[in-house]
Amino acid sequence: MTPVRTMGAVAAAKLTGAATRALRRGSGTALPGLVATRIDPGVVARLGRQLGGGRVLVTGTNGKTTTARLLAAMLDAAGRGYVHNREGSNLVRGFASTLAARADWRGQIPGAAQLTGLFETDEATFPAAVRALDPTVMVVTNLFRDQLDRYGEVDTVAGMLREGLAAAGPGATLVLNADDPSVAGLAEGWPGRVHWFGLDVPELHREAAGATDARWCSCGGDFAYARRYFAHVGWWRCTQCRRARPAPETEGRRVELGLDRTRFEVPGLGIAAMRLAGLYNVYNALAAIAAGRALGLPAAAIRAGLADARAAFGRQEVVALEGRELWLLLTKNPAGANQVLLLLEQAGGPDLAVAGLLNDRFADGQDVSWIWDVDYELLAGRVVRCWAGGDRAEDLALRFDYAGWPAPLAVERAPGALLDAILAGTAPGERVFVIPTYTAMLDLRAELVRRKAVRSALE
Repeated sequence: MTPVRTMGAVAAAKLTGAATRALRRGSGTALPGLVATRIDPGVVARLGRQLGGGRVLVTGTNGKTTTARLLAAMLDAAGRGYVHNREGSNLVRGFASTLAARADWRGQIPGAAQLTGLFETDEATFPAAVRALDPTVMVVTNLFRDQLDRYGEVDTVAGMLREGLAAAGPGATLVLNADDPSVAGLAEGWPGRVHWFGLDVPELHREAAGATDARWCSCGGDFAYARRYFAHVGWWRCTQCRRARPAPETEGRRVELGLDRTRFEVPGLGIAAMRLAGLYNVYNALAAIAAGRALGLPAAAIRAGLADARAAFGRQEVVALEGRELWLLLTKNPAGANQVLLLLEQAGGPDLAVAGLLNDRFADGQDVSWIWDVDYELLAGRVVRCWAGGDRAEDLALRFDYAGWPAPLAVERAPGALLDAILAGTAPGERVFVIPTYTAMLDLRAELVRRKAVRSALE
């Protein structure tokens, strides 16, 4: 029987969510859960562990939201019901909001025995998420330097993840990126099953693959690469001990990259196609495929889910604004930004128009020195028009200058002023690639909602 405290927490969350939305004071993805956990700190465990179709946690520096959305599309294609924090509220209060919204007033989730729990989780929240939800599948996409003032170095984040793994049951399946040595290190000492994913595309090897965040093995030896795709991701081995890239169970081959679609082959699955672009999204897809296989999803459902999935807002979202086409490409850290620039270099075409937006708020990381590890030089000579925006617009404009880009047509901190400058500097029918940091993307998108160019992501 559900404790009275849990029933009260659910009721309070439902009332808080309804009031928040009615008053237009937010989306109802965080505050209801915050109220619920204050009333019953164990509400996530009591609700989440009702889900009998498996409980999946997806974490990592980049790709959490996209990987979770791809897996959700596969579950849809398989006809399996699920509970998912789709709006991306990936702290414990977000889980509580999501679960309380699905529960009835008695604190029971209808049909829970057949439902799968699918939760994207912040890396720092991962230990608490594991303890609360007792996951059956845990996915780690990658580990890169990100928000150093909040997370610290990659080794610190890996330590957080190991803390979570120590609290997991041995029956859980760990889904890991074999091509990332920092992620692969999480398998050391893990008593349960590991499902590895990775790439086998020798033609995409790059000698100069951008800033690396994993230079040394745990033994102190250097990493050497037979193939390196980007940053420290590739076919790695330690030059001192015997550690090396594990053989993946889910492996992507024969990758065909385009600006608005991607095709690749996975042994045992066949040819997979999706609307998302970029090699980094192939990795996200492989993580989702591996998780789908761990859940026992049919191959046909996995392929159909990949084909049907749409990008999350701000991540390869295309917006029409007064006849212009704005491509929103979220960039949060050096590795992610370099992958976006590589996508534009490979598939963006000649004479690029690019608008960058840089904020330094808590959710972005308040130290913006990371932009100097981004290879903007890759597009030198290709960018013919650019704009700099966000709270640190001047810093970004300076970085563009050092990269050999033309002088920005405008340097504007306010998103509305930046959009006006983009409209003034382009003609109808033209395409502009917009590369914002996280809160800058939210600000820009809010302005686009105000101009009725897009709907709110929460509608």
